[in-house]
Amino acid sequence: MRLAAAAFALILALPGMALAKPLFQPWIDGTSAAEPQMQVQRYDADTFVIRQSVKTNFEAPFLYLLFGKDRALLLDTGAGGLQVRPTIDGVIADWLKAHRRTSIALVVAHSHSHGDHRMGDPEFKDRPDTVVVGWTAPEVAAFFRIADWPNQIVGFDLGGRVLDIVPTPGHHPSHIMVFDRRTRLLLSGDSLYPGRLYVPAGEFATYRASVDRVTAFTRDRRVSHILGAHIEMTATPGKDYAQAAPAHPAEHALELPYADLLELQAAVHAMGDPPTRDVHDDFIVFPLPPRPQPPAPPKPAG
Repeated sequence: MRLAAAAFALILALPGMALAKPLFQPWIDGTSAAEPQMQVQRYDADTFVIRQSVKTNFEAPFLYLLFGKDRALLLDTGAGGLQVRPTIDGVIADWLKAHRRTSIALVVAHSHSHGDHRMGDPEFKDRPDTVVVGWTAPEVAAFFRIADWPNQIVGFDLGGRVLDIVPTPGHHPSHIMVFDRRTRLLLSGDSLYPGRLYVPAGEFATYRASVDRVTAFTRDRRVSHILGAHIEMTATPGKDYAQAAPAHPAEHALELPYADLLELQAAVHAMGDPPTRDVHDDFIVFPLPPRPQPPAPPKPAG
């Protein structure tokens, strides 16, 4: 018994061998009648993760609020069905009070511009000292000063906190990932998260190139965790929830290990043509079929 206890203690002392524990407390998952519309959890004093309740929208997206000395970045504004700004303003007010400040500039950007990530934008349109980044790839490139989209990766300084903006089109033309040099978090949007990784027909090569781009960039940067924009997987490996599920009991953790990015890269390179649905423990590669084309209008007689 003593030998077993000593061995267990030795394992815990070895780097990278400690037992994994969830990065966050349980997220709101639609199983409680009294759950709030939004839930805020603090990663550290300058990094906040916010979830929209599945009761307000089945997408239940995650938003990220990161503070530097000069400005803050809000990544995504939710899927609609609620007011987002009061929660964001409350987090900012608490941060300002803790730092004995009265104001900070805010940049509102998006992992990409699908509707479930930008429906709260109008709430910030007239907010003082706030910039809302546009939705198209050219607008995103112009704001972050990306001269060679999607090949160029640029730094974006919040003031003593530099974020690397990595263009990752494929899921959507304007998609980006954000690597935070301070925390070494990789905010991965809809390109990688515990769920169905939708890739539109005709965009798989673009998606594969984006996975290669972000893998090459991060390989030597010791990514601490990958944080995406949704949870669609259950705690059972390889099992997802039904589309538009009203609740997520026994949910997968939000955070993914860096090894999952390498697993995704291997998967998209191993996949044939046409690509097919590919189930992994933590995610599902989900190519979408071509949309049916509307019938052509009849030709005029004669």
